[in-house]
Amino acid sequence: MAARDEADRSEGALSAAEAASRGLAHAGELITNDSIAVTSVEPTEDGWVVEVEVLEDRRIPSSSDMLALYELELDPGGELLAYRRVKRYARGRADSGSGVS
Repeated sequence: MAARDEADRSEGALSAAEAASRGLAHAGELITNDSIAVTSVEPTEDGWVVEVEVLEDRRIPSSSDMLALYELELDPGGELLAYRRVKRYARGRADSGSGVS
């Protein structure tokens, strides 16, 4: 299995961790607000879908900050194909699932 992983990487395929890192970097280039964290990474037939949580509006107290979830589509080599904001919510709001509504 390690040989297959090396072969995939030599052909330009990214690991999930590399895709997450590339997605976070792309988000930082496109979105002026602070990226907080990668919340999910999912392989697709055409590359990767990476979700990044972003602090959109800092408030006092911080529990009322407004956050947003952005979805970035990457090709197999980690280049950005598309991005969109899929959700906006208050920090203290509990939620479950991927955030895609």
